[in-house]
Amino acid sequence: MKRTYAVVGAVLAASLALTACNSGNNNNNSGASPSGTASASPSASSSASSSPSASPSASSAATVTGSTFENFGTYGFDLNNSRHVPYKEVTADNVKDLGVVWSADLKTLDKDVKNGNQSYPVVVDGVIYVTTSGNQVFAFDAVTGNQLWHWKPPAEEAANYSKAGIIANRGVAVGDGKVFMLTIDCQLVALDQKTGQLVKKVKLSDYYPDVTMENGYYETTAPLFYNGVVYIGSSGGDNGVRGFEAAFKSSDLTPAWDNPFWTVPPKGQDWLANSNFQGGGAVWNPPAIDTETGIMYFAVGNPAPDFYGEARPGENPYTDSVVAVEAATGKLVWAKQEISHDLWDYDAAASPMILNATVKDKQQKIVVEGGKSGQWFAWDAKTGDVVWDGVPFAKIDHPKPTPEGVMVYPGALGGENYAPETYDPATNYVLIPGVEEGMLIKAAKNQDEASTPDSPGAQAFGTSMGETPPDVKTYGTITAIDVNTGKQAYQIETKDPQRGGLTSTDTGLAFFGELDGKINALDIKSGKVIWSFQTAGDNIQAAPAIFTVDGKQYMTFTSGGTKPKVYVFAIGGDKTQGDAGTADTSDAHQSSDSSK
Repeated sequence: MKRTYAVVGAVLAASLALTACNSGNNNNNSGASPSGTASASPSASSSASSSPSASPSASSAATVTGSTFENFGTYGFDLNNSRHVPYKEVTADNVKDLGVVWSADLKTLDKDVKNGNQSYPVVVDGVIYVTTSGNQVFAFDAVTGNQLWHWKPPAEEAANYSKAGIIANRGVAVGDGKVFMLTIDCQLVALDQKTGQLVKKVKLSDYYPDVTMENGYYETTAPLFYNGVVYIGSSGGDNGVRGFEAAFKSSDLTPAWDNPFWTVPPKGQDWLANSNFQGGGAVWNPPAIDTETGIMYFAVGNPAPDFYGEARPGENPYTDSVVAVEAATGKLVWAKQEISHDLWDYDAAASPMILNATVKDKQQKIVVEGGKSGQWFAWDAKTGDVVWDGVPFAKIDHPKPTPEGVMVYPGALGGENYAPETYDPATNYVLIPGVEEGMLIKAAKNQDEASTPDSPGAQAFGTSMGETPPDVKTYGTITAIDVNTGKQAYQIETKDPQRGGLTSTDTGLAFFGELDGKINALDIKSGKVIWSFQTAGDNIQAAPAIFTVDGKQYMTFTSGGTKPKVYVFAIGGDKTQGDAGTADTSDAHQSSDSSK
């Protein structure tokens, strides 16, 4: 959607350690100015003050007069999570002319920024909002790279994050004049969209007392804003928590539903009657919302313990499922399970998509999702009736785990992990980011052996993920599924596992990153990679956001690993390429949970 504004304000021309570049103005690998400071044109200084929770660099909005914006305003671009933008400037013919407009080294901007970044940028009216591992938030002028504001949690709170075993964060939601983020220690934060100053912060345990890090919960997911409500999921399924999807009013951060939608029963009830554990079922990523019907769809993770199922008999609903509820109330509409009585850690971890697509030669509104099981599913959006049932896109071989150990395919990090798909309406293809990796897993002999009380939270892996044998090849795939036929149109291999996901455009291109810091453009129809750019960052573990300012198309994404950065590309940018990254994912893989 195109929006036109006359935004009047001043930009703080502070001394920013921002690596910014204009096309052809330097020769170093990263495309940064030699001094490491902002090389964008200077702007008038601002006397805007910051709150104690905002950095001294907080400032008012960028000076833009009469500009037009086409936004990437939420995690999945639209509430359908299609990650498909209608922008047409960058084509197969000119994609070779993409270059870096500016980049920002987040660790230089704040020394407390942690490794392992997985932030999906959100872009609203010429401002890019990104988070970091460790729950910092940055707002940048999308064209110049000027830092507009920066928020970080109090040091005494951030010091406790390591107790969760993972400190990644996947982004913000923007709406109602605020920027919303979930913190590792299970708080919902609302920041002023223009200044970054703290508006309100609530502990989820104020309303749901068990939702604490001490009980195994933490939050890595991005929230979702819709119609005055902020929707949040739950991390920590492998810790034996009780998973949920919840809703909070954006105005005051009080619950918008009477109760969360709990994905598993209370401990000691129903299929957990004889279990020493809570049942898992985390909701790792944002839902999709059908604004025409008011139905919301979210994907649910594995039951706990992961590899030991003796004390959780039956199908274990609603784990490994896509669940449809009324967005206004949280009332169940339908639920469909992908894997029954999961013993392999086969979450439905990635966000569902809502498609208006050609299916069996007829138009149909469907909901689709690819699981860590290496299978892709589609259901009728209204009824939940099966459309395509478990289309394989990875090697599948998962015998029942034993105490001695068995090799399973995909492994617990494989299939489609948290990385999102994209949908191209021109070809009617869904593109699935995949991880091809086997894993040795060992089952517990009993509940006592399944417990790991000394691990962060209350992990219940039941019992272990062994080392991948040296002869097992690990790589990535991108699989195109023809939604009309439910069959593969093609599959390509990538050097590294696909952990970031894809974003596509109306010109038939899909962009994705790799763990060595490379960003690529795929010709969707042919399945050929037609452009690659080696950044100086490493570990691209999130998909790009694509947006326009004054009709010019830009692309932004974050890198993680040991070099957390933000990049913005456009036609005419600097084509100087950086060194290959190390593909070190250790900070993102501190536990099985971090794979989701």
